[in-house]
Amino acid sequence: MPRALLIVGLIALAIGLLWIGQGLGVINWPQSSFMIRQMQWAGYGAALAALGLILIWQSKR
Repeated sequence: MPRALLIVGLIALAIGLLWIGQGLGVINWPQSSFMIRQMQWAGYGAALAALGLILIWQSKR
């Protein structure tokens, strides 16, 4: 179970960081993404990244 939490946590963290970057306009990939420069996606990304960190932390306990 800890290994599954770690894997899911790392994936959630990576996707969350991508969403933050796209929402802030730092990452313009893919060019046709509807998420670029949309602040709400930066917020969703922050929440997902925080969830990922919690899952990673729980996997180490």
